[in-house]
Amino acid sequence: MHRKVLSLIFLTLFLVCGSVQAQTQTDDEANLETHLYLLVGTNQDVVDSKLPSSLDSVMKQLRATLPFKNYRLAATLINRVKNEGRLNLGWIGTPLVTTISPAQPTTRSSFQLRQIKLVRNSEGQSIVQMTGFVFNASIPIPTNAVASNAPGPPPVFNYEGTSLSTDVSMREGEPAIVGTLNIGPSGDAVILVVSAKRTSK
Repeated sequence: MHRKVLSLIFLTLFLVCGSVQAQTQTDDEANLETHLYLLVGTNQDVVDSKLPSSLDSVMKQLRATLPFKNYRLAATLINRVKNEGRLNLGWIGTPLVTTISPAQPTTRSSFQLRQIKLVRNSEGQSIVQMTGFVFNASIPIPTNAVASNAPGPPPVFNYEGTSLSTDVSMREGEPAIVGTLNIGPSGDAVILVVSAKRTSK
């Protein structure tokens, strides 16, 4: 009887350890698809205020906490990263600050992750940890107001730097607000939202 009980215990431990090892191997070999959304909160009118349905929960939270009349999606960046890997990219995009100038300078931005990793919480839920999340942007700020139909020299812009550095943890597949950055004299703000999930493609 004792031998049967011991055999059953060893078999159970073997199956549990094998399951944990298989899960660890699966996570170690996983590829993660990361989404970085740059939202701009403003009290000005926006041409297109339609936002992805995947951000519905985030928008409900933002509208309850931030006093902006409108939000627009400035950029969406999708990247694939190996589990426990890193990410480093830079880009030049459309201006984050709305200006009435005929010249629309670009915004220089960069995004880094020192490491992205899948873990399990105490309830067994899949959690994505982003260590060393860094976002930098150089925002062009007009130094002289020029009407769109005014003759004369082109407007002059100064680039002002803004950045955010932190560590982030979120449920797999669920978007999370990382932080907000005030930009320019208009009172607008950039809201950083990220999400990540496993992908088999």
